[in-house]
Amino acid sequence: MMPRKLKVFQTSQGFFDLAIAAPSMKAALEAWGASSNLFHQGFAQESEDDAVIAAAMAKPGIVLRRPVGSSSAFREHAELPSAASLDARPHKEKAKAKKAASAKPSSKRDEKSEREAAAKYAREERQREKQRAKEEAEAAKAREKRNAAIEKAQTAMLQAEAAHEEKADALAKDLEAVQQRVETEEERWRKLKERLEADLRKAKD
Repeated sequence: MMPRKLKVFQTSQGFFDLAIAAPSMKAALEAWGASSNLFHQGFAQESEDDAVIAAAMAKPGIVLRRPVGSSSAFREHAELPSAASLDARPHKEKAKAKKAASAKPSSKRDEKSEREAAAKYAREERQREKQRAKEEAEAAKAREKRNAAIEKAQTAMLQAEAAHEEKADALAKDLEAVQQRVETEEERWRKLKERLEADLRKAKD
């Protein structure tokens, strides 16, 4: 199966312009982490800039960045824009729009380079899928281990609670028996005391 031909898409996000070589708008949106369709909203488009296309095709499937409002090269890691570049952004965007409107369609791309980029994207996509599968398997294993630990702790808690209740019941019975002996002793003493006091009174008489 031939790898899908790649296209280069651009958008802006926060302090950066973003570019990516991907087989579809959907793939680009997923790579950007977009929660809405930026293409339908007019915030993203297919690039016609040869320099941007060359940079993105060299690293297919990788989100490239450059400071927003600048014309610097797209890189995998870019520095934040300066205050001056942010101030100049509206003017540059107007100039870029005029240039795009008057520009002729770009020349035919190097088909060999595009095929190589598409094949590289397909390989890296397979690698990313393997990595995602590995991470999901590790996460599932961690969840299973955590659930086993929770179940073990809950079992230990239930067993300890049952042992405590058993001991508490035994102590309660022992306490009841002791209380009964105390009452019996008090009753015995009361009767003995009454008899002895009666004997004492008789002796005095």
